[in-house]
Amino acid sequence: MTDTRTPAAEPDLAAAAAMWALYAHAHPDAIRGEDYTVDRFGDSAELADLLLRQVTHGPKRATSTLVADFAAEGEESPRIGSHWVACDGAGAPRAILRTLELRIGDFGSADELFAFDEGEDDRSLESWRAEHRRYWQRTSAARGATWSEADEIVFERFAVVWPPELAD
Repeated sequence: MTDTRTPAAEPDLAAAAAMWALYAHAHPDAIRGEDYTVDRFGDSAELADLLLRQVTHGPKRATSTLVADFAAEGEESPRIGSHWVACDGAGAPRAILRTLELRIGDFGSADELFAFDEGEDDRSLESWRAEHRRYWQRTSAARGATWSEADEIVFERFAVVWPPELAD
């Protein structure tokens, strides 16, 4: 079977900085000198676009990431109140998200409410487990690791804060 996923483009950091500047100017009270990250969802252009659309035009208000993925990328885990500029599969910034809630747990600690808030597929825990198991096996293998249900996961809830027409 051929892998038909298209690699996602690198984020356009200049465009992300311009988006951030607009947000910071409009909401100086929300910015306390903190940095922001620039990233995308998923491991392909198609998945980045699909999941971002679920954020901008759907119910997705949560995400989950392996702690090991942050370490592999040399990134810190998010903090409550931190921001990230979410890019599409072509690398263009499309929204700014603000972290509202964080929890670290293992695969078995995901619950029905989190799966529902993550807003993917049919929003059930069963679907969440099937899709995330497949995703983390694939992405862990791509970085030379073996995924385990005992691996630590960052469970994150967020709000869309920019652009204004998308803000929660």
